[in-house]
Amino acid sequence: MIPARLQSSRLPGKLLLQVSGKSLIEYAWEAATACPEFDEVIVATDSEEIAAAVREFGGRAEMTGEHSSGTDRIAEVVRRCCPDAEFIVNLQGDEPELSSDIVTALVDQIRGSQAEMATVAAPIRTAQAVLDPACVKVVLDDNGNAIYFSRAAIPACRDQAIEDVLASAAEPPWLMHIGLYAFRREFLLQLTELPASSLEQLEKLEQLRALQSGARIAVAVVKHTAVGIDTPQDFAAFEQRVLQRQGRRAA
Repeated sequence: MIPARLQSSRLPGKLLLQVSGKSLIEYAWEAATACPEFDEVIVATDSEEIAAAVREFGGRAEMTGEHSSGTDRIAEVVRRCCPDAEFIVNLQGDEPELSSDIVTALVDQIRGSQAEMATVAAPIRTAQAVLDPACVKVVLDDNGNAIYFSRAAIPACRDQAIEDVLASAAEPPWLMHIGLYAFRREFLLQLTELPASSLEQLEKLEQLRALQSGARIAVAVVKHTAVGIDTPQDFAAFEQRVLQRQGRRAA
C-alpha cells in the first residue's frame, strides 16, 4: 500500500510533480512493483487527481475518505479490498528511490518474528542528525524489538560528546527510524480503532500508539536509508539524480 495525499505543506502537490515525463508517485509505484515480495501494489488516496494519474500509468488506485494518517488511510482500503492478505506493507509515495533490499529486510523481519508489526532503521553517523528532531531515533532491545521512538537524542550521551562516540564506536549507538511499516492484517485493523495515545500526541509519532498499547515492533537494521522528497531542494536533487542516470544510460 502507498498512501498518497495531494496536499503537502513544504512542497505542494509534490506527488504529481514530474521528472522526465513521470510523476513522483509513478516513480514510487515503479520502485514498489520492482519488489518481488508483493502480490499487489495499491495506491490509497483521497485525491481524484492522484487516482487518475495512477490509473493512467497502469497502476491500481483506491479512493479513501479523509484521514489524519497514512496508516488510517491504508486500513480503510484493507478492510474493503484485501480480506485475504496476511501482511500489509506501508510504503511512502515520496520515496521514489526505495531500494528493494530495504523492502526485503522489512518483509523478512515481519515473517520471521512473532511481532505484530515491523519497521526499519539505519545507523546515524553524524552528530547533526542525532540532534535533529526531524530525524526520529529508535532504541532496540536485545531481541531487535523497538523499546521507544523519539525525536530526542536517544540513547542520551552523558559523559562524552556525541562526536567522540561516533569517532570511536565500531557501530554508532544511534539508529534513525525509516518510516516503512509491515503489519499483520488483523493488528493493522485493531491499531486504527485505537485513539491516539498520550505519547503519540507528545512526540507526533503514530508508531508510539502501537508500543503504548503493548504491541511488539520488530526492527530490521539496514546499512542505508531511503531518501524522502519533502522540500523543493529534495525534489531538485532527485531530478538531478534521475537526469544523471538517464545520461549514463544514453551514453
